[in-house]
Amino acid sequence: MAAVHLFRPPIFAFVVFLFFLNCRPVLSVSDTELLLKLKQSFTNAKSLDSWSSETTTPCEGKTSWVGVLCYNGVITGLRLGEMGLSGNIDVKALEKMPGLRSVSFTNNAFSGPLPKFNRLGALKAIYLTGNKFSGEIPSDYFAGMSSLKKVWLANNEFMGEIPVSLAKLKHLIEVHLEDNKFTGKIPSITQATLTSFNVSNNDLKGGIPSSLSKFNMSSFTGNAGLCGKQLGKVCDATLPPQELELPDGGGLDAAIGNALPAESPESKMGTGHATSAKVALASITFIVVVLSLVIAAIVVIKRRRDELEIFGGDLDDPPVDVYVTPRSNRKSVEQSSWKGMESSRKSSSHSTRSLSQASKASSQNNKAGGSSNGEAGVGDLIIVNDEKGIFGLPDLMKAAAEVLGNGGLGSAYKAVMSSGVAVVVKRMREMNRIGKEGFDAEMRQLGRLRHRNILTPLAYHYRKEEKLMIYEFVPKGSLLYLLHGDKGPCHAELDWPVRLKIVRGIVHGMSFLHNELSCYELPHGNLKSSNIFLGSEYEPLLSDYGLCAFVSPNHAAQALFAYRAPESQQNRQISPKCDVYCLGIVILEILTGKFPSQYLNNGKGGIDVVQWVLSAISENREIDLFDPEIAQDATSLSEMERLLHVGAACVDHDPVRRLGMKDAIRRIEDIHVEEDSRGGIQVAPSLRDGYGDLTSRSHTVNVREGYGELSSRRSSRESNSGRRESSSRRRGDEDSFEFAIS
Repeated sequence: MAAVHLFRPPIFAFVVFLFFLNCRPVLSVSDTELLLKLKQSFTNAKSLDSWSSETTTPCEGKTSWVGVLCYNGVITGLRLGEMGLSGNIDVKALEKMPGLRSVSFTNNAFSGPLPKFNRLGALKAIYLTGNKFSGEIPSDYFAGMSSLKKVWLANNEFMGEIPVSLAKLKHLIEVHLEDNKFTGKIPSITQATLTSFNVSNNDLKGGIPSSLSKFNMSSFTGNAGLCGKQLGKVCDATLPPQELELPDGGGLDAAIGNALPAESPESKMGTGHATSAKVALASITFIVVVLSLVIAAIVVIKRRRDELEIFGGDLDDPPVDVYVTPRSNRKSVEQSSWKGMESSRKSSSHSTRSLSQASKASSQNNKAGGSSNGEAGVGDLIIVNDEKGIFGLPDLMKAAAEVLGNGGLGSAYKAVMSSGVAVVVKRMREMNRIGKEGFDAEMRQLGRLRHRNILTPLAYHYRKEEKLMIYEFVPKGSLLYLLHGDKGPCHAELDWPVRLKIVRGIVHGMSFLHNELSCYELPHGNLKSSNIFLGSEYEPLLSDYGLCAFVSPNHAAQALFAYRAPESQQNRQISPKCDVYCLGIVILEILTGKFPSQYLNNGKGGIDVVQWVLSAISENREIDLFDPEIAQDATSLSEMERLLHVGAACVDHDPVRRLGMKDAIRRIEDIHVEEDSRGGIQVAPSLRDGYGDLTSRSHTVNVREGYGELSSRRSSRESNSGRRESSSRRRGDEDSFEFAIS
């Protein structure tokens, strides 16, 4: 009996508590073991050397495991594209990662049947493009994957019919099945959320479902048996012989007559009843047709509204700490345009549709042609900068458009016109602070700006409800992507000399704007890394400046980053010092390599770089702040610290103590590269000698594939090639994080 009394409830509770306490570290070890088990299933896994039990756990420490995405210590995604992997994919190991939402194994050498990813019911994105997977996919494969949004199986060797279970995924956004051996008919996929669809280069037959009519020819080419208006091939409306057999000696009337029930005596009571029946039948038919048209109109309107709101991102997804889609895994329209990208014959049409579909509401009253004569008529495309030639609104409406993203001010599309010129079309809302004439005057002023570090707008289209602003398409993309994306070739080149060059170029551009737009409350107003694009030589180009003239103050507080300055949020005080605050954030972002939480509306995710940096400086721990990829340059640490202190002075909470733009420029110009480790890289000339020479020079940007943040990609195709020459690229998973374009 005494032994029984020893095990009292309090002691039992304490034992349970110790059990769960001891279980906590086992969870992270479990993640380590699961990933190592997955690694063991691969062959030639040298690219995963960072996956080691001797290092930190996958989601902890400064050095994360390559290709592993985490959020709050939980593995949420795997990005293992282009790593030379083959063998098997151990799905059983992945099953034990409850937070896993996306997997990418693109452009590797995996083969065999499609792995059983359908065991992972919470997956939102699967990317398997560019492997050697083969065989048929069961028709019910996707039945249990209700969360799935993106399916990329292109450039493999799958055969059989397209799984009909795809059509039942309610949240489907992207489907890419091109360059396989699929047969049969295309299932009717009716989801309004679908923005990207491609089944080109298969062996499909039959008509293109009307629910997919919004996608253009490139989504369906290479299927000899397909027909539909997109392909310019009318489908045969006659039924096959086995479905309608005519009796011997009889015609069509006889065939129909034999198919009807025999007449009863009552049915032969004269023509009066027959006439009444015909009238009734006609009335019913008319009512059915009218109702069908009404329902179709409602569906089209809802679909358009959904398409404009959903561009592939997950608005309800938890933010990932800092992850930007790896561009090296994305599709490109012109394969030669992507740096380091090899030739490929494959093609896809990610997020491709006519821009007229995306902006139809803006163009119903359009006049034909562009307008370069200074008349800002409603419906015209007004050219304010003719460096890329003259083009009109019809040229844009006919162009294939790709959704790039959406932000506080609207949506962005990439459009490639028939001339080959690629532009970015920003569809802006909430820009009604000034009327049509004032808008025209402001746009023409911005269009006259010329500076090597400024991206000048090309044209605009005005309507009261919304405006289109057209910009040049920049090659490398945004600073945000290069800093926070996967560690590809471009990221590897971001050493200390290049980063200092970028900072100097930014302050050159800001100095120019503060001189030319000195009458503005905020000469830039929206400076952040997503609005800084990089030319081929890493020369920065500032965009989205001067927008405060168009946006009402109430909406600007939500849409423009300068309004996040402390004095604006607390006292609604706006001045050029707010631009200085934004400059400081960008400088700290460049030096630390951390994504600033200040960019996010809800403050969730990223790092509060201001608090982090100021705290470390107060404790003389500056050396701990620098991005490890530049901290190894010991000869330049003192110069890095000088720039760090400039950035800290730019984000001072008190605008009176905060550096002015001229002082910031002066201090940055005093910082030099101690040793040119890149073999001759040059930073921009000093502004203290006068920037008159710079103001007369226009930036030069090659129009190549590559737009900042989360742009979609396509692979190129050699039409006469009958075999695969190289693996095509795919667009990276964008479920992990979505960055605003404005």
